[in-house]
Amino acid sequence: MTLTRAWMLLIALSLGSTLVAASGLSGRWLAVLVLPLAWAKAQVILTRYLGLAQAPAVARGFALVLALFMAALIGLAAWPA
Repeated sequence: MTLTRAWMLLIALSLGSTLVAASGLSGRWLAVLVLPLAWAKAQVILTRYLGLAQAPAVARGFALVLALFMAALIGLAAWPA
């Protein structure tokens, strides 16, 4: 993926986050929908902009830590109050 395509993907994911936020949802459902979009944006930034695509082992380590962190956040957001 070129940097231009990565940038376009980031714009599309940001637009998705904006649309979800403007939908009127709040609380846990907003978080459950926005967090995966933020996760995808973080992956694009790590692999393309920070160049981790050149170091696959490091990229996998970052992806694993990010996945565990996001799964915990989504789980906490979805947990009934």
